Amino acid sequence: MLSWDDFDTQPQTSKRAFSGKQQKATEPRPTPETLQKEVTEPSASYASSAPASPAAQSSNSTGGSSTPPSSAVEAARAAVANLDPAPGLEELEMGAARIEVDEKRIINCRADLNQLVPFKYDWAWQKYLDGCANHWMPQEVNMNKDVSMWKDPEGLTADERRIVEYSLGYFSTADSLVANNLVLAIYRHITNPECRQYILRQSFEEAIHTHAYQYCVESLGMDEGEVFNMYREVPSVAKKAAWSLAHTSGISNPNFQTGTTEKDQELLRNLIAFYAVTEGIFFYCGFSQILSMGRRNKMTGVAEQFQYILRDESMHLNFGIDVINQIKLENPHLWTAEFQQEVTQMILEGMELEVAYARDTMPRGVLGMNANMMEEYLHFIANRRLVQLGLKEQFPGAQNPFPWMSEIMDLRKEKNFFETRVIEYQTGGALQW
Repeated sequence: MLSWDDFDTQPQTSKRAFSGKQQKATEPRPTPETLQKEVTEPSASYASSAPASPAAQSSNSTGGSSTPPSSAVEAARAAVANLDPAPGLEELEMGAARIEVDEKRIINCRADLNQLVPFKYDWAWQKYLDGCANHWMPQEVNMNKDVSMWKDPEGLTADERRIVEYSLGYFSTADSLVANNLVLAIYRHITNPECRQYILRQSFEEAIHTHAYQYCVESLGMDEGEVFNMYREVPSVAKKAAWSLAHTSGISNPNFQTGTTEKDQELLRNLIAFYAVTEGIFFYCGFSQILSMGRRNKMTGVAEQFQYILRDESMHLNFGIDVINQIKLENPHLWTAEFQQEVTQMILEGMELEVAYARDTMPRGVLGMNANMMEEYLHFIANRRLVQLGLKEQFPGAQNPFPWMSEIMDLRKEKNFFETRVIEYQTGGALQW
C-alpha cells in the first residue's frame, strides 16, 4: 500500500531550505509601531540584485533621483488614513455583540450576514456539503458513442432525434434563467448566510449544467444557434420560458425590497415559481425522456450527463421547498387562504405547460412512453409539489408510471446504465482513503 512517504521526492536542499524558513519564523515579530513606520515611510527604497535595464541605466545617468510619490498615491494614503469602517458593515456598530442563533431568519433579518456561524438551519449547510460531494464536470463524460449514433442515419428514429433536440433546446436556456434569478434576485433577498452559501453552490451548478448542454451540442455537431434560440422559436418551449420569466421580473428590480406583506409574498411567489415549478415540474418530461433513452443504450453520454443534472436539480428542489416552508413558519401571516389558492394555481399552470410540451415532443409513442403516460406522471408530480408545500392534492389517485426515475434521482448512489455495479460519485475531501 502506498503511503505519503512514497511521494517524498524532494531533494535534501529543499528540506534544508524549508527548515531555514521554520527557523526564521521563530524570530521576534516586529512591533506594530515598526510595521507602521515601514509602511508609511515615503522615502523607503527597494534594492534589487538584478542588473538595471539599459533604459534604467540611461535614466540614472541623467542625474535623476528617487521619484517622489505621485499625487494619486498621496491621495490613496490620505483616504486610507481617514477610512471609517462603520458605514461598510451594514449599519452594525464596531464592537457589537456576537450574533445569536435566534437572531437569524430566512428573510428580513438584520443580523450580520458575513458571519456564517452559529448555524440555525443545519439542513441548508448539509445541502451545501452534499452538493460539493456530488461535484462533476461535463468533460468527464465520454461522448464518442453518442457522436457515432447521432451521425448514423439509422442510429435514432425521427421521434428520438426530436426529443434530443427539444431537450437540449429547452434546458440550455432554462438553467441560464434559473441562474440569473438566483444571482440577480433571490440571493439579494435571502438574509441567512448558510442558505446563501448553498445558493452560491447552486448557481455554480447551474453554470455546469449550461456547460453540459453546450458540450452535448458541440460534440454532436448540432446547430448551436438553432438550439440555444429554441426558447424563442418553438411555442411549447417558449411558453415555459415566458412563464418563468414573468415570475422573476418583480424581485429582480434593483429597487425591490422585502419588509412588507405584499413584497414578502412577491418573493415567496418567485421562490415557488422557480423551485416548485421550473425546477420541480418543467424539467421532468425532458429528463424522463432522455433517461429512458439511456436505459435503452441510446445516447448514453447525453443520458449520463442528464442523470447528474437531475440529481443536482432534485437537491435544488428540496432546498427550495425547505426555504419556502421555513419562510411560512417564520411569517405565517403571508400564507393566507387567498395566497394558497394562487400557489395551487401556479402549480397547475406549470403542470399544464409541461403536458403541452410532452404532447409536442411525443406526437407518437416512443421509448416505452407516450403523452398520456407523461400526463399521468405529471399529475403525480404536481400532487407531490402541492403536498410538499402543505396544500391539497388536485389529482387523487395519480400514480407514477416511471418508478425507475426515483432510483435515478438517488443522491448518494447511481446505478450505472451499462454495468451492474453501483458506484459512488464523490470527490476530494469527501472520499474515504
